[in-house]
Amino acid sequence: MSTVNPLGYGVGLRTPHYREFLEKRPAVDWLEIHSENYFGQGIDLHVLDTLRADYPISMHGVGLGLGSAQGYPEQHILQLKTLAQRIKPVLISEHLCWNSIQSRHLNDLLPLPLTSGALELICQRVDHLQNTLQQRILLENVSTYLRFNADEMSEAAFLARVVQRTGCGILLDINNLYVNQINHAESASEALDTLARLPAGSIGEIHLAGHLQTELGLVDHHGCRVAPEVWKLYEAARRQLGSAIPTLIEWDTDIPDLAVLLDEAGLAKHHTRLAMELL
Repeated sequence: MSTVNPLGYGVGLRTPHYREFLEKRPAVDWLEIHSENYFGQGIDLHVLDTLRADYPISMHGVGLGLGSAQGYPEQHILQLKTLAQRIKPVLISEHLCWNSIQSRHLNDLLPLPLTSGALELICQRVDHLQNTLQQRILLENVSTYLRFNADEMSEAAFLARVVQRTGCGILLDINNLYVNQINHAESASEALDTLARLPAGSIGEIHLAGHLQTELGLVDHHGCRVAPEVWKLYEAARRQLGSAIPTLIEWDTDIPDLAVLLDEAGLAKHHTRLAMELL
């Protein structure tokens, strides 16, 4: 369960790029999908069935809300299992968040209080999800715009405990680390140090994305190129974690031509090489 999958450098599969992928099979190491977009039987699933013959696929969930105390969707988990059995993904990931209460579902990745009670809940949910899917999942650190007074530990320490108790892995979002560093005056380097001390292979994927700077703070909007400060943090992560962990470029708003995403993936490879040269 701790083996790193050397996938290389990938991009998120987005609807505007379907035709180009189908007609040209652009050179990219792997593709990541938002799982919920492929629960139906329409054109999206047809495209995915076609492309998975040529690209390794990672399933990235955005709607499950593992930390929701009420309204936890068992039907959603069964849909994840059905999709995973169909496309046989190399990685499956979810977020450290909540998003529903009773019958109300909120379309956001809402932060959890980092408490022992929340830790118990998340560990139970991760165990249940992994047992249902019969596959290890990765849990992603999220960008947040508030912290709870009740917090008992850092997000990195919380994630480390979940890994130690459940055997799951971590999807390390470098942009989210940076966004939280600025928004909460936290140390991204300390968070990275905490996660780097986990057993080898615990971090199974890295995400990179752009953010928006506002008067109130940074917003993780996935709508522009990766910022220079995030590239620096990515290089630091590579020096600590090595070069084998697969990296994905995320872009979800104001989606540009596919060539822009592929260029960002090439830059990720370039910055990995720079980081390794400094060792």
